[in-house]
Amino acid sequence: MKGGSLARMAWRNLWRNRRRTVITLSAIVFGVFLAVLMMAMQDRNWEDMIRLAARLGAGHVTYQHPEYLDSPTLSRPVEGTGELTRLAEGNPRVIRVVERITGFNMLSTARDNVGAGFIAVSPEDEDEETLSLLEAVVEGEFFASSDDRGIILGERLASNLDVELGSRVVYTLTDREGEIVSDLARVSGIIRTGSPSVDGSICLLPIGTLRETIGFGPDEAIQVAAFVDDQRVTDRVVADLAAGAPAGVAVLPWHELQPDLAVFIAMKVGGAKVMMLLLAVLVAAGIFNTLFVSVMERLREFGIMLAVGFSPSQLFRLVMLESAWLAVVGLAGAALVTIGPYLYLASTGIDVSGLIPAEQMEVAGVGMSTTMQIGIYGESVVLIGVSALAAIMLSGVYPAWKAGHADPVETIRVV
Repeated sequence: MKGGSLARMAWRNLWRNRRRTVITLSAIVFGVFLAVLMMAMQDRNWEDMIRLAARLGAGHVTYQHPEYLDSPTLSRPVEGTGELTRLAEGNPRVIRVVERITGFNMLSTARDNVGAGFIAVSPEDEDEETLSLLEAVVEGEFFASSDDRGIILGERLASNLDVELGSRVVYTLTDREGEIVSDLARVSGIIRTGSPSVDGSICLLPIGTLRETIGFGPDEAIQVAAFVDDQRVTDRVVADLAAGAPAGVAVLPWHELQPDLAVFIAMKVGGAKVMMLLLAVLVAAGIFNTLFVSVMERLREFGIMLAVGFSPSQLFRLVMLESAWLAVVGLAGAALVTIGPYLYLASTGIDVSGLIPAEQMEVAGVGMSTTMQIGIYGESVVLIGVSALAAIMLSGVYPAWKAGHADPVETIRVV
């Protein structure tokens, strides 16, 4: 019998027991639907967190002093930032490059003293695409220039210092020689991110003014931060930039600079893979049960088919074609069922701010969005599709083998 005739026979065989086939297809559709939404939620969530971490910290890829990671002090600047910027901008996957000085200082007013972290930035080079804190400026404005005399405080930090726009704040820190230095600034902006740890411990300073205060030259900074178009290529970009980096400069990816976040994401990704594996096993078990029961019910039929000239290989292909039809119809149905919810969750999402407090939407100092949106990588779609297809086809191997090895003499006697 030709392949086309076997395919038609396999299709008809599926619908001889409509209820069982519909239940099996429903299991496939529901399983793939859950797998796509789970993977899409994971892909979008981690991508957003990594992008936010890069915009809060030092980019996806960072040039810095080799010893700064272990001993973060202002005595370990990276020199030749102009040349490093040009090297990074020459990589086709790098979309933005900025210079930053980061560290810790003591903020003082007439009423109180509070320790805080600072990020010194250039308003000529930075915007909301490189520094997410700019999106959270709720009062005042960004610095007019790198030589501005202002300071931007987190909302909780400003409250702890009991200051408002226009108030004077003295910041004290150690310079590159280890000497204690101070400077005066006026509060020019207030930041409200919704993350308690960020709003209570961060301030922004103009990079030019800070360079003068701590004795840095115009071509010196703590970090040169590069942003890539896709966080998945970070390690490849690090390798490319490290090959051309001058001696005495380290090139590090975001996951080495923020290991707590990287470990959290790795654990969650591993857990999600285990859950999807269990889901695949459950779906495959249901399909196997359907096909095996179907084959056992038709053993007498298979015996007669063997007696009239069907070969064992043809019966094997027949049952495998039934598995293939289940796969095709099930995956097509899953696509139709999934597309609507996926598009809604990808564009609009679900606001969970009323269910989860802001402090619980934070990991390693990086806040997660309170609007749950999804987005899936192309390779994740392929992985789910191939995995589902493989699970369905493998579920049919033993029933197909059983059908092909039926004994005509014994099975024909079965009533």
